[in-house]
Amino acid sequence: MAEVQEERKPSEEFTDESEEEDSEEEPKLKYERLSNGVTEILQKDAASCMTVHDKFLALGTHFGKVFLLDIQGNVTQKFEISSVKINQISLDESGEHVGICSEDGKVQVFGLYTREGFHENFDCPIKVGVSANRQHLTTKTLLLYERNWLNRWKTSVLHEGEGTITNIQWRANLIAWANNVGVKIYDISTKQRITNVLRDNVSLRPDMYPCSLCWKDSTTLIVGWGTSVKICVVKERNPTEMRDLPSRYVEIVSAFETEFFICGLAPLADQLVTLFFVKENSDHMEEDFCARPRLDIIQPLPESCEEISSDALTVRNFQDNECRDYRLEHSEGESLFYIISPKDIVVAKERDQDDHIDWLLEKRKYEEALMAAEISFKNIKRHDVQEIGMAYINHLVEKGDYNSAARKCQKVLGKNMELWENEVYRFKAIGQLKAISQYLPIGDLRLRPTIYEMILHEFLKTDYEGFATLIREWPGELYNNTAIVQAVTEHLKKDPMNSTLLTTLAELYTYDQRYDKALDIYLRLRHKDVYQLIGKHNLFSSIEDKIVLLMDFDKEKAVDMLLDNEDKISTDRVVEELADRPELLHVYLHKLFKRDHSKCQKYHEKQIGLYAEYDRPNLLPFLRDSTHCPLEKALEICQQRNFVEETVFLLSRMGNCRRALQMIMEELEDVDKAIDFAKEQDDKELWEDLISYSIDKPPFITGLLNNIGTHVDPILLILRIKEGMEIPNLRDSLVKILQDYNLQILLREGCKKILVADSLSLLQKMHRTQMRGVRVDEENICESCHTTILPSDMAKSFSVVVFHCRHMFHKECLPSPVPGMQFCNICSAKRQGPGSGMLEMK
Repeated sequence: MAEVQEERKPSEEFTDESEEEDSEEEPKLKYERLSNGVTEILQKDAASCMTVHDKFLALGTHFGKVFLLDIQGNVTQKFEISSVKINQISLDESGEHVGICSEDGKVQVFGLYTREGFHENFDCPIKVGVSANRQHLTTKTLLLYERNWLNRWKTSVLHEGEGTITNIQWRANLIAWANNVGVKIYDISTKQRITNVLRDNVSLRPDMYPCSLCWKDSTTLIVGWGTSVKICVVKERNPTEMRDLPSRYVEIVSAFETEFFICGLAPLADQLVTLFFVKENSDHMEEDFCARPRLDIIQPLPESCEEISSDALTVRNFQDNECRDYRLEHSEGESLFYIISPKDIVVAKERDQDDHIDWLLEKRKYEEALMAAEISFKNIKRHDVQEIGMAYINHLVEKGDYNSAARKCQKVLGKNMELWENEVYRFKAIGQLKAISQYLPIGDLRLRPTIYEMILHEFLKTDYEGFATLIREWPGELYNNTAIVQAVTEHLKKDPMNSTLLTTLAELYTYDQRYDKALDIYLRLRHKDVYQLIGKHNLFSSIEDKIVLLMDFDKEKAVDMLLDNEDKISTDRVVEELADRPELLHVYLHKLFKRDHSKCQKYHEKQIGLYAEYDRPNLLPFLRDSTHCPLEKALEICQQRNFVEETVFLLSRMGNCRRALQMIMEELEDVDKAIDFAKEQDDKELWEDLISYSIDKPPFITGLLNNIGTHVDPILLILRIKEGMEIPNLRDSLVKILQDYNLQILLREGCKKILVADSLSLLQKMHRTQMRGVRVDEENICESCHTTILPSDMAKSFSVVVFHCRHMFHKECLPSPVPGMQFCNICSAKRQGPGSGMLEMK
C-alpha cells in the first residue's frame, strides 16, 4: 500500500498532532501500489507513460519498451519499440488497436490481434492518437491519417504553425490538442476547428509543465495547465446563428486557479480528481524542494472550487521528480485512478463500504460501523455484522457502559444461543447480571433454564423489587418454578411480612396452579389482583365464606364480580353472608336493583330499611321504581323517620292525595311543590283544597296566580281573595295571567290556521289525484264477475265503472245504487275512502 498522509514537511514525523486532528475526516480514496510484474520492470527501467483500458493496461518506459499488463500488474505482452523513451500510447475504444510513438520519431500503429499495422519515422518526438481506421500524429504539425476505400492511408494536415504540440486527446468525433498558444478542438465530422482556449500562464515552460487534457464525456473537455483548470462543454449552435461559423461552439462552464501545479485530471461523477506537483520552501535549504505529490478531489464551481479531500502520496523517489514526470490516468468503468511516476505506479480507488467500516472501526466508532454494516450487509465482503456487533459490545464493556452493552446484545446476538450464554457468564463474572437480565430472549427463542434461575437467584439476594419485576415479565416456563418457590420461601422465613416477596410468591403459586395458596396471600395483603385471580381461574367456590373480606377490601370491585357471576355464587348466598353487615348488604342489593328490578323482589321490603338507614337520597327513586315494595311498611318507616317527601309520594301512590297535599302545605310549606303535585294528579278537588288552604296566605296566592292559569280558571281564585288583602307582586301576577291568556289565544289561532291550510292543501291534492285519467286495457278484470273488463268486440257498446280506488266493474255487475250515490263494493266493505267516487266509461 502507498502511504497516504496529510501534507507535511519531510522532516516531520507521521504522528504529528495536525495529522491526528485531520484524520477525523474519512479519506475518500484508498491506495495500492501496482506490483507483480510492474515492480520488476521499474527496478530496471522507468515509466514514461501509460494508458488504461477496461480490459488491460499499456505501460511505456524510458528504454523504449511497451508492456501490456492485466489489472493486477502482471505482464501479458512485451513490445520492443525503440531504444529511447516512449512518449505516448493510445488505444482505440475497442482495445484492439494501439498507437505508440517514441522520442526518436518512430510511430507504430498496429492491431493487437491482427497483423495489419502502420509504421512511420519522423525527425522529431511524436504524439499519437488512435481511433478505428484513423490515426493522428503531432510534432509541430497535426497530421490525420485515414484509411480510404482502397485500404490506403490518406494524410491530412489539421493544424500547424503554432509551436510544438505537447498533448493530444481524441473522443468520438472531437480531437483536442495543446500547443504553445493554447488548446484547440477539432470536429472531424464537419472538418472544422471549433475553438481555441488560450493558455493563461505563458511564463511556464510547456515542456516542464505540460498541459493535461481529459475528456469527461463526448462533449466535455477538462483542461489543466500550470495552476489553471477550465471545463469546456461543446454545444450545438442555433442554426439561425451559424452563418459562416462552425456548427458547434465551446462554452467554458468553470474556470479557476489552484494552489499547485497540475500533473493530471480525471472526472469522478460531478467532481474532479486532480494530481498536483508540489514545491515547498525550507528554512534549511536555499532552493525549493520537491514535496510528495497530492491527489485532491475537488468540486468545481463556476469561478472557484471546493476541496473535498486531499492526500499526499509517498511515491518512490518523489524528491527527484518534476511536474512532467507525473501522469494521471483513469479507468472509466471502475473509477480507478493510476498515478504514474518514473519509479512507482499507485492505484487509487473509491473507498467501498468495507473500507468505510474499516475506518470507523479504526476510529472506534463502533455504533456507526454497526449501522453501516446493517444497511449494506448485502454489499460488504470482508466484514460480518455480528463480528462488528461483538466488537461494539466489547468496547462498551471496556468503557463500563454495561447497560448499553446489554441492550446491544439483543440486536447483535440474535438467535445464537452459544453467544448468548457466553455473554451472560461474562456479565456474571463482572457482576453485571442485572444489566443483561432485561434483554434476555424470553419468546420463542430461549436459553437453558439454569441461565434464568441464576439471574433470579442473583436478584433475590440483592433486589426484591427487581426479582418481582422479572417474575412478572418472564414466562414461568423459562425456569424451574418449584426451585424458585423454595428459594422465596427461605427468604420469607427471615422477613415474613415482606409484601414484595409475598406478592411474588402468590404469582409463582398462580403459575403453579396452586390457586388456593395464591388467594390466601392476596387476601392477606388486600392485593388488587385478587379479583382478577378469582375470575380468571374460577375460584368462586373458594370465596363463598370470604365475601365480607372481599367487600371490606373494595366494595365496588367485589359487588361487580359477584353480580357478573350470579350463576356461580347465588344472590341468596351473598345475602346470607352479608346478613351481619347491613351496610355492605345495602351496597350489593342496591347494585343488583339497578341492574334488574325483578331479581331481588323478595328483598325489596328489607331494602326499604337499608335505604332509610344508609342511603336516603336513593330511597325515593327506589320507591318509584319498585313494583313489589309493601307500601304500608314503607309508609310506616318513612313516618317514623319523618321523611316528608317519601311519605307524600307513598300517600299519593296509596290514593290519599289530600293528605299528601296537606303535608306539602303544612310541613314543607312549599307552594311550588304543592302546585306541581296538583298538576300531576290533575284533580279538581285537589285544586279546590289547594286554593282553600292558600286563600289566607298571600305568598301562596302569588304562587297560585303565577302557575294556575293553564289548569284552573284564575277567576275562581281571584273572586275568593278578600278585599284589602295585601298580596306580594299582585300586579306582576295579573299581568302574567293576561299574557298567558293571550298566548293561549294566539296558539289556538295559529293551530287553526295550520289546520285550515293543511286541510285545503290535502283537498287540492285529492282533487288533482281524482281528476287524473285511469288506464283501462285487456289486462284489467271486473272485480265482481272476474272477467276481462273490456269486451272482445270493441264495436259493441259497453259500460264500465272505474272508482277512484282503481277497482273496476261492469255497470251491470254493480248492485242497484242508492239514488244520487254509488260506492265501490270492495272499499265500502273495508270502510275505505277512495272508493266513494267513480268514473264511468261507455
